[in-house]
Amino acid sequence: MTSFRALVHVVAVVSLAGCASSGAGNNSTVAPTPDPRVGLKPGLKDAGQAAWNLRLITNVPPSEKFVGSTNSDLSFYKNYVIQGNYNGFEVWDITAPSQPTLKVGYLCPASQSDVSVFRNLLFVSGEGSGGRIDCGTEGVHDSVSSARLRGIRIFDISDVANPKYIANVQTCRGSHTHTVVIDPSDSANVYVYISGSAPVRSPTELAGCVRQAPDSNPNSSLFRIEVIKVPLAAPQQAAIVSSPRIFDSLTQAPTHAEMPQDIADAAREAAEARAHGGFTAKAFGMEHVLWPGMINPLLDSIVKARGGTGAPTAADSQTLRGAIQGIVDVYIGANQSKGSGPAPGPNQCHDITVYPAVGLAGGACGGYGLLLDIHDAAHPRRIGAVADSNFSYWHSATFNNDGTKLLFSDEWGGGGQPKCRAIDKPEWGADAIFTIADRKMTFQSYYKMLAPQTPNENCVAHNGSLIPIPGRDVMVQAWYQGGISVFDWTNPAKPKEIAFFDRGPVDGTKPQGGGSWSAYWYNGYIYSSEIARGLDVFELTPSGLISRNEIDAAKLVHLDYFNTQDQPKITWPASFVVARAYVDQLERSNGLSAVRVKAVREALDHAEKSQGQARRDALTQLATALGQDASTSSDQAKVQKLAAVVTELATTVVSGAQ
Repeated sequence: MTSFRALVHVVAVVSLAGCASSGAGNNSTVAPTPDPRVGLKPGLKDAGQAAWNLRLITNVPPSEKFVGSTNSDLSFYKNYVIQGNYNGFEVWDITAPSQPTLKVGYLCPASQSDVSVFRNLLFVSGEGSGGRIDCGTEGVHDSVSSARLRGIRIFDISDVANPKYIANVQTCRGSHTHTVVIDPSDSANVYVYISGSAPVRSPTELAGCVRQAPDSNPNSSLFRIEVIKVPLAAPQQAAIVSSPRIFDSLTQAPTHAEMPQDIADAAREAAEARAHGGFTAKAFGMEHVLWPGMINPLLDSIVKARGGTGAPTAADSQTLRGAIQGIVDVYIGANQSKGSGPAPGPNQCHDITVYPAVGLAGGACGGYGLLLDIHDAAHPRRIGAVADSNFSYWHSATFNNDGTKLLFSDEWGGGGQPKCRAIDKPEWGADAIFTIADRKMTFQSYYKMLAPQTPNENCVAHNGSLIPIPGRDVMVQAWYQGGISVFDWTNPAKPKEIAFFDRGPVDGTKPQGGGSWSAYWYNGYIYSSEIARGLDVFELTPSGLISRNEIDAAKLVHLDYFNTQDQPKITWPASFVVARAYVDQLERSNGLSAVRVKAVREALDHAEKSQGQARRDALTQLATALGQDASTSSDQAKVQKLAAVVTELATTVVSGAQ
């Protein structure tokens, strides 16, 4: 969520999943009409459900210590899902995906507790003012404190049931999110990029922190990310090794105003809060009600500064009211420069996705989408930047497997507001898809989850990952209480939804936070971190849009661990099911005639039933024929991929077996 998400704080509660109700048959090629996601019954534990080409296998609620606390991001290690939570993290054993079991719940409060793994190391983000170095639950009750943790915690999870807290690395703006980065030329270390968006800490709390903008102080803690180097032989020696200013020279990007209805609602809520003694401040063109987690430490500091004890007085509250707008301006970077020229651009990234196989990273950085060169992992540098007035807050990034496309999501409303209503523009709170050529990004289209949601459902584009279907760019993505959406963006100009799952609102009478924070494919299944209901597990079902062969081919991809922000290069073994997946795609796109599709399938069946030299001869003959087909096909590239798989199958034939 955004750096200012606390202004629209999500209050998460736990539940069990309700009974499923299907939307349309599994063989459908056209989305059901009317959309079954509209008008679902609300409820925490018994909300109505709608699904299309996707099946909910199970839902497991949080364990006792995590009930009522926001579930955040996911990471995967061997046969475990690690689920971040504002109270720490939980580790689920998914040896049997239909029956996840709790391995450990590690209580260590901090927001957002984003999680990543590398081998036996677990990294956990901490940014909020209440996180403690010692993982205590009592919080931190002062604006400056040596007990506060803002940065990265490092755990050894060699024994998953007993994580060992081995180190932390403090940063000046904390770690809202982070990215594990593998340098192919450096096997002794792993790197972590820190995206911190909290206010700059006092140098009294952390030496070296500088709140002034770079034009006032070249050592400014703004307009930069931190790069942490983690020696694998001694991870307790992890430390910041560089602070690249990847935002240099960017100016404030254009964006859109809020919907008139939202401006009026925010003004009304702010007036009501002030009437009852609450604190408000303006940010991003609207007045917001400030949450107690921000206000209480500030009041405590005012009491301490005057040498007082006990509860804050009315005079203390009045002092804070006079200062709060300035504090918020610093928080959101509204006063980044004193110059008279154009206002500066973003001073932090929200999230960075790296793709080491192609030496690139996508930075979702407030008002911009950045393209970074990461060949030198310790010193990433910006090589491209795009802005879009339809975007409010560039939130996350995903490459396609070829590295020729880059998708950015927009977290309009900070993740806590309903931005998928019928009145909301489809270009706002959506994904933007770009192609990459010569290391330049070119806009192609937007994609937004299609079903209108109610004003009581926080909904906007959030975290997702690729589904490894060969020959296609298919992604699953979380949309908070908009559910999860699976879509194909192989044609970047025409993305198309091909599966979905959704629940009704957590509460049908008032806004109540919930929904999918992140939805990722891992070794054959989709796992979703449900903010209010725990962990969901899904599987794709065959349809006219996703064949059984394509799903089975995706299941051939096995990872030992997975962080979606550390994107791996996907490869598929030479397999008959991969070949058949390509044939299914060629049939769907009319890339081969019906007669040729039938003949190719028969040839594959015959070859698979054969052995030794007979199989090799059959496959070689088929590969030759496919080479001829490619010259006349309307989908030449796909036929060539099919021919390549068939050729590889032929070369792997051993007498008597394949």
